[in-house]
Amino acid sequence: MLYELYLLLDFNLLQYSTVRAGIGFIIAFILTMYLMPKYLAWAISKNANQPISKYVPAHDSKAKTPTMGGAIFIFGTIVASLISANLSNLYVIAGIFTILGFGFIGFKDDIGKVLAGDNLAGLSPKAKLVYQLIFGLIISTFLVVIADFPTTFYLPFIKTPIFDLGYFAIPFWVFIFLATSNAVNLTDGLDGLATVPSIIAFASLGLIIYATGHALFSQYLLIENIKGVGEVTIIISSFIGALLAFLWYNCYPAEIFMGDTGSLSLGGFLAYLAIIGKGEILLILIGIIFVIETVSVILQVGSYKIRKERIFLMAPIHHHFELKKWAENKIIVRFWMIAFIANILALITFKIR
Repeated sequence: MLYELYLLLDFNLLQYSTVRAGIGFIIAFILTMYLMPKYLAWAISKNANQPISKYVPAHDSKAKTPTMGGAIFIFGTIVASLISANLSNLYVIAGIFTILGFGFIGFKDDIGKVLAGDNLAGLSPKAKLVYQLIFGLIISTFLVVIADFPTTFYLPFIKTPIFDLGYFAIPFWVFIFLATSNAVNLTDGLDGLATVPSIIAFASLGLIIYATGHALFSQYLLIENIKGVGEVTIIISSFIGALLAFLWYNCYPAEIFMGDTGSLSLGGFLAYLAIIGKGEILLILIGIIFVIETVSVILQVGSYKIRKERIFLMAPIHHHFELKKWAENKIIVRFWMIAFIANILALITFKIR
């Protein structure tokens, strides 16, 4: 809307994506702050609470906490993006579709759990995986076939592409979508634990994507210049604004949870940003908390199947520290610190080429 206003009235200030990103941030923040209390009141009246797993008895006190708050910050993000971004930009279209698509998967899972009052209800793991595969395939194919997005593959510290993936980029990116969306989903187990690392990761990838879409900055940083991709920073800024507003209610002790609606949309969009920012490998460092949580589950399951012994008291690893009697807010803040430091390192490595 604002970009079309610039074209119509020649209002020069609105041509800059940085200005519209700031406007998107403010709109998303205010809208989410306004809607969240209303949703909270509705969710409480309808008993739309988070079903607690029987395997996490320490969380019994959270049983009455409303869930699916992710639907509100998704709504705030989408509205702000529709107002602020250039809607004819293919990367913006794909970004909005990613948020809505993965949010839809999470919503189907959440609504089944809430209605049944059972954490094991909702989508089966197989059904969830199929949905993720479908949406990942649609977005990846769109990037290659419709948007003509370059399929070159980069590694940190190297300024030239290692090789061109060609159509093999599609299955590779689908894997990125699957891995990242599920990693964020696993991490969302404590108050604010997934929210702040997502904000930090979005900020880092936003800087990278802005530079990638900027002719001068990309040349200075020795990275591939991809025309039009910088417009996605408006969605990123809007998402950060919505998440900050959500954090007001999600920080310890949480008044509301994001649910799979929120965590899967965060993970899907994080994967999308890593792909269009040519940071698929750098995502390991940018999303270090999500990686640690996922690896802890893989190690735990693998160890138990092979050796019949557990490595951690419980997985994902944040539950391990809970069982070691760490205070919940101490675990959360320390994980935030690790995420922040890892992202600073990621941005440093991005400059060293």
